[in-house]
Amino acid sequence: MTSANHRTHVYIGLAGEGDNIGGGGLYRRADGDEEWQSITNGLPANPQIRSLKVHPEDPSVVYAGTQQGVYRSDDRGDHWEALEQPRQGMDVWSLAMHPQDPKTIYAGYEPCGVYRSQDSGETWSKMNTDRVVFPHLTTYMPPLAKRVIGLALDPSNPSDMYGAIEVGGLLGSRDGGESWESLIDGPYLRNNTLDLHGVAVSAAAAGTVHIITQVAMFRSRDRGHHWEHVQVDEMFPGGSYCRGLLVAPDDPKTMYLAAGAGGGGAPQGTQEAGALFRSRDVGETWERVDLGETASSRMFQIAIDPAAPSHIHCCTYYGQVYSSEDGGDSWSKSQIPAEISRSNHVYPMVCG
Repeated sequence: MTSANHRTHVYIGLAGEGDNIGGGGLYRRADGDEEWQSITNGLPANPQIRSLKVHPEDPSVVYAGTQQGVYRSDDRGDHWEALEQPRQGMDVWSLAMHPQDPKTIYAGYEPCGVYRSQDSGETWSKMNTDRVVFPHLTTYMPPLAKRVIGLALDPSNPSDMYGAIEVGGLLGSRDGGESWESLIDGPYLRNNTLDLHGVAVSAAAAGTVHIITQVAMFRSRDRGHHWEHVQVDEMFPGGSYCRGLLVAPDDPKTMYLAAGAGGGGAPQGTQEAGALFRSRDVGETWERVDLGETASSRMFQIAIDPAAPSHIHCCTYYGQVYSSEDGGDSWSKSQIPAEISRSNHVYPMVCG
């Protein structure tokens, strides 16, 4: 349980992908600290950190998804140990916990695969994805393997699960992750609406699924059977690259979206802008959060401490971190001390 002297710790992972693999890394900063600290003791060499998860009841326990499987720390990242599960050639891209049983953990992989542990990561079982058939437009896109970049459970019905596939649409499970199948199929002219970057379900709207893609946000009100385009007013002219989506831990009606200009394939000069958006009505309407300035690169992630929900953080592709301790009324800015490039940039951010 969270103690009275709890301090929020923020964690940010770095990685590359495909032919662009740099040094990777993992950084941490606690309330009151001036500097970001590298915390890679026990992680694989050049750790590619693409997913992170803080235990909701014991924030000293942190899980990290790497290029060699899932690692766990019991001391807020000071030391890491490898968990017993597939590693070679199996990059972990997403982590999720059961909302009622944090001992049950799910890991999403590249190539497409989902594993489940029911004992806090000690042992793992491979879930059945044999029925997954990706939309034809995205089937042949070497060297991109289908990766499970996001996992979400419906808090109101955890048997309903969803997996966001980068360049592959959305997967669904109706049996708590035992088996999976594609929820989005059909003829497409372009793949950017199938290039998913995240999925979220709020306890305030059971069965309503939000997905974010290379160009926009979409919503299904019937567990993924039908979809509608969610309009985020005046996000960015010429397209919006949506990257992070989070339901506030203290208010399921409040959601945050991290986005950037460019729509994915736009020229580099149009991509140098990022913003944080907030909805207070489960995604029906959205407003831009005033960070005090326009972020100089795409906003990539959002993190909120469940034990101190007024502590909100967001970060950009290039490692600029915006932090608020008053629910978003005022913000400070910091920079993680790493060389950021296409081969070594921000992927996940969590806090607790």
